[in-house]
Amino acid sequence: MKTRLNYFANAPKGMEILMQQEDYLRGQFLESDSVNLAMWELVKLRISQINQCAFCIDMHSKDALKAGETEQRIIGLSAWQDLPWYKDNERMALEWAEAISAGHPISDALYKQALNQFGEKALVDLTIATNAINSWNRIAKAFTSKVGSYTPS
Repeated sequence: MKTRLNYFANAPKGMEILMQQEDYLRGQFLESDSVNLAMWELVKLRISQINQCAFCIDMHSKDALKAGETEQRIIGLSAWQDLPWYKDNERMALEWAEAISAGHPISDALYKQALNQFGEKALVDLTIATNAINSWNRIAKAFTSKVGSYTPS
């Protein structure tokens, strides 16, 4: 698929804001006991699968592997609910992210479970992270970023 345009070149200030958000989240998840960088990669990859963003699936699967994630867990992520390879906190993060991404009201039960699992600060950060990957997915899909071109730093 041909790339339509370079969104970084055409809206550098807007992209800088999104990159600053990524820097904020990386810092929070480096310091967090309840939501870590590996879990963040799983969330980004899962939401990218749901949104069918090929560029982001490529990117986040590579980043997850580089961060030490196993191929088995990456391959199984689309069926995480039925596989025993994910910890309780990862399951909660994935369930929360999927619910946020669906755009439906969040039930009180799910909210309470997520709040108990993560605490207020981490839950807000996880929600920001979920919104961020949804935003990146939509940008990459709209302008057809070149799949396979990403190399982890």
